[in-house]
Amino acid sequence: MYDGIIDAFLKILQKEGPAELYRGLAPSLIGVIPYAATNYFAYDTLRKAYRIVFKEEKIGNIGTLLIGSLAGAISSTATYPLEVARKHMQVGALNGRQVYKNVLHALSSILEQEGIQGLYRGLGPSCMKLVPAAGISFMCYEACKRILVEKEEEA
Repeated sequence: MYDGIIDAFLKILQKEGPAELYRGLAPSLIGVIPYAATNYFAYDTLRKAYRIVFKEEKIGNIGTLLIGSLAGAISSTATYPLEVARKHMQVGALNGRQVYKNVLHALSSILEQEGIQGLYRGLGPSCMKLVPAAGISFMCYEACKRILVEKEEEA
C-alpha cells in the first residue's frame, strides 16, 4: 500500500486531500481534553484536602507522587468510556467500515450491547500505565516549580 511514511503522506494528500490527514482528531481530542481537565482538577482538589487534613503547607515529593497518582486514577476512571469509544471507532475505521456515526453513538451502542462493564473494559491495564505516569508527572512538575521559584527569589 505505502512504501513509507513520506509515500503515505503524499498519497493521502493526492488521493483524499489535506482534511484526510486530520480524520480521527476530534475523537482523540474528545478524550484528551476531559482527561486533562479532570486530572488537574482532581490534583488541585486533593492537594487542598491534603493540606487541610494533615495541616501542612508544604507537600513533599512522596506526598505529591501519591496525590498525583490518585488524581490520575480518578481522571482515568472518569474519562475511560471516551477512550473505549475512540478505540471502537478506530477499529471500525481500520476494517474499512464506519460502525459509529460519532462518539455519542459509539458510547450508546457499547452500553446497549455490553452494558456498563463494556465502557470500562481494559481500565485495569490502562491504569497500570496512567496512574504512575500521572504521579511522576506531577512530582516532576512540583520539583521543577520549586527549583524555578527558588532561582527567581535568589535573583
